[in-house]
Amino acid sequence: MRRTARSRDLRCPGAAHRGGLDGFYRGGRRLLARCRVRVGGVEPVPVQGRMLAADRARFVGTVRTAADAGPDPAVTVERLREAAGVERITLRSAAVRELRLVLEVSLGTDLAELGAVAAGQAGPEIPAAVHGSGLRWSAPGLRAVVSAEPAPGDVLASAGLLCWEMDLPPGGSRSIELRVRAERPGRPRGPEPAQGGGVAPPWGDAEADGDDPRTAALLAASLEDLRALLVRDPAHPGEVHLAGGIPWRCGHLAPAEALWAARMTLPLGVRLAAGTLRALARTQMPGPGPDRGLIPGALRHSGAHLPPGCTGVEATLLFPVVLAEARRWGLPEQETRSLLPAAERCLDWLSTAVGDGEYLPDPAPAGPYRCEVQAHAHRAALLGADLLEAYGRPGAEGLREWASTLRRRFREDFWVDDMAGGRPLAALAPDGRRIPHLGSAAAHLLDTGLLGAGGHAPGLLDAVRTEQLARLFGGPALDSGWGLRSLGAKEPGHNPFGHRSGAVRVHETAVAVAGLFAAGYENEAQGLLRGVLDAAETFGHRLPEMYAGEQRTAGSAPLPHPAACRPAAVAAAGAVQLLTSLAGIRPDVPAGSVAVRPPRSAPLGELRLTGLRVADQPFAVRVSRLGLGMVEEAADGLQLGV
Repeated sequence: MRRTARSRDLRCPGAAHRGGLDGFYRGGRRLLARCRVRVGGVEPVPVQGRMLAADRARFVGTVRTAADAGPDPAVTVERLREAAGVERITLRSAAVRELRLVLEVSLGTDLAELGAVAAGQAGPEIPAAVHGSGLRWSAPGLRAVVSAEPAPGDVLASAGLLCWEMDLPPGGSRSIELRVRAERPGRPRGPEPAQGGGVAPPWGDAEADGDDPRTAALLAASLEDLRALLVRDPAHPGEVHLAGGIPWRCGHLAPAEALWAARMTLPLGVRLAAGTLRALARTQMPGPGPDRGLIPGALRHSGAHLPPGCTGVEATLLFPVVLAEARRWGLPEQETRSLLPAAERCLDWLSTAVGDGEYLPDPAPAGPYRCEVQAHAHRAALLGADLLEAYGRPGAEGLREWASTLRRRFREDFWVDDMAGGRPLAALAPDGRRIPHLGSAAAHLLDTGLLGAGGHAPGLLDAVRTEQLARLFGGPALDSGWGLRSLGAKEPGHNPFGHRSGAVRVHETAVAVAGLFAAGYENEAQGLLRGVLDAAETFGHRLPEMYAGEQRTAGSAPLPHPAACRPAAVAAAGAVQLLTSLAGIRPDVPAGSVAVRPPRSAPLGELRLTGLRVADQPFAVRVSRLGLGMVEEAADGLQLGV
C-alpha cells in the first residue's frame, strides 16, 4: 500500500486534543497527535492551509516581531507536510536587519488505535523521552520516534519540546525537517520508502477539457486521489484495488466501497475492476450454510431511524453487477469466465437469503428490508441473469422471475401516496411497519445498470413514480444546492453533519445524477451536477467523502465534515462518474458496439474526454454545445452509434 493510504490527511497544523482527529497515522495507530509551532514565543497567525496533492499539504502563517517597523509582519512561517511522515518548517524574513528568533516545536501523542480515535475514545498523551536528535514515545508493542534535522539546540522531554535558536539574515530563510516513524520492538527496522513510490495506476492519462475549466481540474485531482489510494496485495502483485479512504478506511479492503469505486471508474479501464473482483472473490464465505457466497463486510451506521446495515450484503450484490458491466466495457472473456463462479456464489446467496419471500433483509436474516438494498438486489438479479445466460449457465430464468415479482410488489409496498405525489419508503420493518424517511439512498432506485446492447435494465419504479422521485430530488428538501442530502431537511432527526442523516454524500449524488440523465430528467440532474462542481471548487477540486448538508445561500460555501475521508475512493470515483455521465457512453464490447447518448441540454457546454478505455483500447468522445456526441477515437472493429 502507498504510504499516503496509511497516513492521516492532515489539514490543521495546530494542536490535537483528546478525541480530536489530527495526527500522523501509520498501520492503524496515531504516531503523532500534536505538532504546535511557536516563533519568538508566539504562535503564527494562520494565513492559508491547503492540499497540494493527495499526500501533501501546505500551511502558511505570519509572525510579528519587535523589529517590525509598521503593521506589516516581517516573518513568514511555511509548513509543508507529507503523509509519509515528513514535515518541513521554513522561516522567511523580509526584515531589513538580521533577526535572532527562537523556534519551538511542541510534540505529543497518545499512540491511540485508529478505531478509538474515530470513536472519540483516545487516551491521554504519553510522556516523551529524549531519543537521538528528537523524541520517542513508547507503548506496548510500539514506539513512535520524531527525529529532527538539524538537531535542536535544546530538548525538553517533559514538555515534548524541541527548540532552535535561529539567525535570519535580511531576505533569508532557515528550515528544519521533522520525520515521524514507527518502531516495533524486537523487529528489525526496515528501509525508509523512497519518496514518490507506490502502485502504478491501472488506467491511462485520462483528461477532460471544454467550456467549463472545472472539468479538467476535477478529473485531474480525482485521478490523483485515486492513485493515492491504490493498494497492491503482496501475495498477488498483479492485482490492485482501492482503499476506502484516509484516514478511517485505509488499513483493510472495504468491500462495498472498493466495488463502487471500481464500477464508477470503468470508463478508465477494466483492470481496477478485475483486481478488485479477484481480491474479493478470495474472501467469500465457504459453504455449506446460509452464508455461502457472502462477501464479509463490517456493519455501517445508518442514521437515527434504522439499525446498522451490512456492507457485506451490499458488496455481495455489487459483485455480479461489476462483473457484468466490466464485461460490457471490455473485460476479456477468459477473465470473465474465471470470475463467473464467484458471481454465481453471490447470486446463490441472494436466492438463499430471500428464501420464499420477495424482499432481501439487511442484515440477514432479521431485516429490515431497506429500499436501496432491494434496488441492489434487483439490479444484481437482472445483470447476473444476463451474465449467466451469456455463458450458458443455469439460473437466469429464475432470477428474472424473482426480479419481476420484486418490481410488482415493491411498487405496492414501498411507496407512500400523499398530496404531493408520494414518495418511496426508506425501509419496511419485518413486522410490516413502514419507515417513510426520505434521503439520498433512494438514488439507487434510478441506478439500473448496463444490460444487453448497451441499454439499461428496467428499474423498480414505473415511469410515473420515477418522475416523482426526480421531482423530489430537485426540491429544496433534498437538494441542498451542493448535492443531495442523505436525509431530507424536513425529516425528523435531520442533521446537516449526520453521516446518514443529512450530510451530502458525493457518491450517492453521483449515482443520482447519472440515473437522472439516463432517465431523461436533465433539469434535476443539472442542478445536482452544478452543485457538486461548485462544492468541488471550494475544496480545491478534491472532493471529500461528504460535507455538511446546509442549504446553499448567496455567498455561502459548503461546510467541511470533520470526520470525512479525503481522499476517499467513492468521492474521487464519483467525480469520474459525474463527468463521464455527460457523455452517456453505452458500451457493449461482446456485441462489438459502443454508443454515446449525452444529455441534449449539454449542461457544461462543450466537453471532450480523452484517455478513456473501451475494449482495452483508447477511447475519446466530444460533446458539442448542442448536446451532440461524437466518438473521436475507439478500438478498431467497434460499431459506433449515437
